[in-house]
Amino acid sequence: MEYLCVRVVKARDLPTNDLTGSLDPYVEVRLGDNKYTTHHFEKTSNPEWNQTFAFSQDRIQASVLEVTVKDKDVSDDDFVGRYMFDLSCEIPKMVPPETLVPQWYRLEDRSGSSKDKGELLLALWMGAQADETFPEAWHSDASAVSSADVLANVRSKVYLLPKLWYLRVNVIEFQDLTPSDMYRIRQPQVFVKAILGNQTCCTKVSTSMTINPCWNEDLMFVAAEPFDQLLILTVEDKVSPNKDEVLGRFAIRLPHVDMRLDEKPVTCKWYELEKQVKVGGEKKKKVGFASKILMRISLEGGYHLLDESTCYSSDLRPTAKQLCKSSIGVLELGILNAQGVKPMKRQDRQETTDAYCVAKYGQKWVGTRTITDSLSPTWNEHYTWEVFDPCTVITIGVFDNCQPQGGDKSEDAKDLRIGKVRIRLSTLETGRVYTHSYPLMLFDTSGLRKTGEICLTMRFICSSLLNMTYMYSQPLLPKMHYLHPLTPKQVYDLRHHAQQIVIMRLSHRADPSLGKEVVLIGLCFIWYYGYICFHAIIKNEGEHGSNRKLLACDL
Repeated sequence: MEYLCVRVVKARDLPTNDLTGSLDPYVEVRLGDNKYTTHHFEKTSNPEWNQTFAFSQDRIQASVLEVTVKDKDVSDDDFVGRYMFDLSCEIPKMVPPETLVPQWYRLEDRSGSSKDKGELLLALWMGAQADETFPEAWHSDASAVSSADVLANVRSKVYLLPKLWYLRVNVIEFQDLTPSDMYRIRQPQVFVKAILGNQTCCTKVSTSMTINPCWNEDLMFVAAEPFDQLLILTVEDKVSPNKDEVLGRFAIRLPHVDMRLDEKPVTCKWYELEKQVKVGGEKKKKVGFASKILMRISLEGGYHLLDESTCYSSDLRPTAKQLCKSSIGVLELGILNAQGVKPMKRQDRQETTDAYCVAKYGQKWVGTRTITDSLSPTWNEHYTWEVFDPCTVITIGVFDNCQPQGGDKSEDAKDLRIGKVRIRLSTLETGRVYTHSYPLMLFDTSGLRKTGEICLTMRFICSSLLNMTYMYSQPLLPKMHYLHPLTPKQVYDLRHHAQQIVIMRLSHRADPSLGKEVVLIGLCFIWYYGYICFHAIIKNEGEHGSNRKLLACDL
């Protein structure tokens, strides 16, 4: 896509206001109905903005580009000077990585006189999306954006998911249970509680009747790099249904935990517990020896952390980098445009949509820029991923951005889901370019409906056919999943914790953030959702039933 790019660099020798004796300058760039302004500086005649504006070719509605310098005022901004560009003349075309050097232009007043109006350094050229200035430019297809804070939300961006590990705590034995008077009346009900962040796991109550109760249970957690969390473990006695007495406490930082890469268990260790005692009515820690607990604590690098549905996984590599195989190729994705998008909201009494796409594959998530107020948005953005396994799936979701026309995003505001597409890489012929329009389907309270179509272009380039053939002969998951499989309950709970960590990282620790509703569409596959879709579609479909069955299964 071609764009008219205007780069406003700086100004010099601007005249000051006669009344105040100072100047708060900013630049207004106007082309037809599209108008953009730079930020303003206070009390200076030599400001430096270094901002770029991009006008898509299909939105160039005038033959004259007007660049005006104004003085920021409380009521009406004062005119300082301007320069007019005739677009009917030849505009230079730049092919990346070429860059056009800015030039000084002498500003004129409304009568055409350039005396004592100062000069403006800027550049004007026809460019494309590959320009280095394009990602940071203000775009005419985001005309509803009114502030720099909102602009960051509508630009294209790339997110990297945190590296996640399984943390295994194998609780074996507790030594030297301290007896108390109440133990003469009842049998102690001792269990171990482990806490990592907002994850909590407990063992069963020990059935041993001695002062050295045993469990030999595994407590599993999900930990994210960097390992800045603290694993807290307590041994407790269930005194009553609503009261637990702490017999000892132990804490360890995750960087001090051993890493396990194969089926060999790590060495079990005795850990000393601290006990809290009451001294003078206040609780104080007794640093001395209280009792010991025998455990194996390890970060499991031989598993693939299951944070998404197995049948739609985009990455199946083990967590430890040492166990990962080299890539077998590159996946190229071009997000071109969408057609017939249904309006998702009302703005100024008109139905509209501010659409953007999120593509998820492996540890890399990408988001296109938001095209405001358009039911046929055009992105034409290109992204690449490394491929390590052909039996993986890429997910592309289309959303309506709730922020551009609404200013700051409130807590209740959510980006609405328009639809999504999933493509399995094993169905792509290597080296071939595919260009197709895929239907966007939305399932809500009103049923299953089509909300538009998205046009994508894809190519899978295989670097080694031998390596790809070898991957088909290997198990789907790393061997640790078969040598020491996790229970279904562990898989379910750990997937939930992993998703919560990813949501927190992308929605709270990334700027601009990626909303929870956007993250979930890439991670979750809700089985009852697909079940309802399947039965709703195939009912009374006649001769078209077979095609619709396939569509339901893909959903």
